Amino acid sequence: MAHASDTQGGRVTLSRAGLPAWLDPVVHAAETVEPFQLSRFLPPEDGAGRQSAVLILFGEGERGPELLLMERATSLRSHAGQPSFPGGALDPQDGDPHGDGPLRAALREAEEETGLDPSGVQLFGVLPKLYIPVSGFVVTPVLGWWREPSPVGVVDPNETARVFTVPVADLTDPAHRATTHHPSGHRGPAFLVESALVWGFTAGLIDRLLHYAGWERPWDRDKLVPLDWRS
Repeated sequence: MAHASDTQGGRVTLSRAGLPAWLDPVVHAAETVEPFQLSRFLPPEDGAGRQSAVLILFGEGERGPELLLMERATSLRSHAGQPSFPGGALDPQDGDPHGDGPLRAALREAEEETGLDPSGVQLFGVLPKLYIPVSGFVVTPVLGWWREPSPVGVVDPNETARVFTVPVADLTDPAHRATTHHPSGHRGPAFLVESALVWGFTAGLIDRLLHYAGWERPWDRDKLVPLDWRS
C-alpha cells in the first residue's frame, strides 16, 4: 500500500505499515473507541449538518512526538482566533463523504492552510464522526503520521494567524491543563501550550485521544480558565 497520499482525485488509502511503535496506542484507540466516548455531540440522525474533516497529524520533533495545530484568524466568522487542527468542509471534488472524501478533504485543507506537502503524510486511521452544534459541522477526525516532514506556515493570513507544533509531552503535562468556563455555563478541557489556549472541539479531541491512548496524567480539573463572551 502506498504511503504517499494524493489530494488531486487519486485514491487515498489508510496504511499502518511502518508506523513508529509509540503510535500503537493511538492506532488501538482509533480501532476501539465508540462515538459517545469522544463527545456527547454526535451527528444528527436525519443526516443534517455540513460534512467536514480535520487532520490530526502526529510528527516527531526535537522533543519527541508532537501534533500540528494552527490558530484561526481573528477575522473569521466561526471559531475566530481559536487554535485548531487543520481542516474544513468537504468540497465536491473530495468525493464520497461516506468513503474517502474526508481523507482527501483533511489533506487538501491542511495543504491549503499550512502549506504542508501531503505526499509526506501517511494516513493511518479515522475516528468516529462528531458534531459541532455551534457551526453545524459533522466532523471526521483523520489521523496521520508525518512520515516526511515538510515546511509549514501561514498560507493565507485572512484564514490563519499562526501554524505551530505542540509536543505531546506538553499536552500531557498537568501544569499545562485546565478547564475552561464559558459564560453559557459550559465547561470543557483546555491546554495552555505554545502561548495559546487550546479549548473547545480541538481540546476535547486531544483530551480524549490522550485518555484512550493511555497517555493522560492526573491533572487538576478544578483549575478554571474563564472564556469571555466573545468566544
